[in-house]
Amino acid sequence: MCGRYAASRRPEDLQGLFGVEKWDPEETLAPDWNVAPTKEVYAILERAVKDANDPAPVRQLRTLKWGLVPSWAKTPEGGARLINARAETVHEKPSFRKPFLSRRCILPADGYYEWVTGSDERQLEEQGKKKRPRKQPYFVTPADGSVMALAGLYEFWRDRTLPDDHPRAWWVTCSVITTEAEKTPLGVAPAEGPGSLADIHPRMPLMLTPDRWDAWLDPARTDPDELRGLLAPPPAGLMRAYPVTTSVSNVRNNGPELLEELAAPEESTLF
Repeated sequence: MCGRYAASRRPEDLQGLFGVEKWDPEETLAPDWNVAPTKEVYAILERAVKDANDPAPVRQLRTLKWGLVPSWAKTPEGGARLINARAETVHEKPSFRKPFLSRRCILPADGYYEWVTGSDERQLEEQGKKKRPRKQPYFVTPADGSVMALAGLYEFWRDRTLPDDHPRAWWVTCSVITTEAEKTPLGVAPAEGPGSLADIHPRMPLMLTPDRWDAWLDPARTDPDELRGLLAPPPAGLMRAYPVTTSVSNVRNNGPELLEELAAPEESTLF
């Protein structure tokens, strides 16, 4: 699962890293260390520029709303539920199969947050003695400090209640593709806590290594089998995970201090 992530890189840096050809400075977003569903996020995508003479796709840096609204949806309310698409079924689900073939994107991130319930508290929950177990958040990020390129999909939705020239007539939304979490040891593991990503959560967002960026973004690639081949998990051992403050659990909290590594989990009974 991917329900929260951090994205603090400057658009100028993303332009150079991803070879962006078009970016509108008016779409600049502030650094966000606690990105939650329904927020505006940066996305790298390739498509023709509207009203341009050349129909060739152009690599762009755009801002999209996180939470995909299918083009056929009657209302946008369900978008907050479609923040993730499973790699195993993305090619066949009605909400995702069309954008999977032609509207793929990369969502740049510093890393993502995931929460672990302590073993003692999990037992209490199973016995019905505690309904809301305390959870320890971990931040998962590339061990080498590079940008985490999350595989994503985007879609257009037309609000028929508004005129064509209204600035909100069209919604552009996105979803993060997830895959089975790695069971192999982390590239850098915390001194106390989980030894693998699967110890934290059974799912993880799919990170695309640079050698797959061009193929993933290319809208001319529409063969489902070829595209599914791009969804293979990245090589093991590229990630690190460490405990962070439980303040990140509140979406109102936002700042670089949320990424500061704790010496140990806030709850000593987590593992």
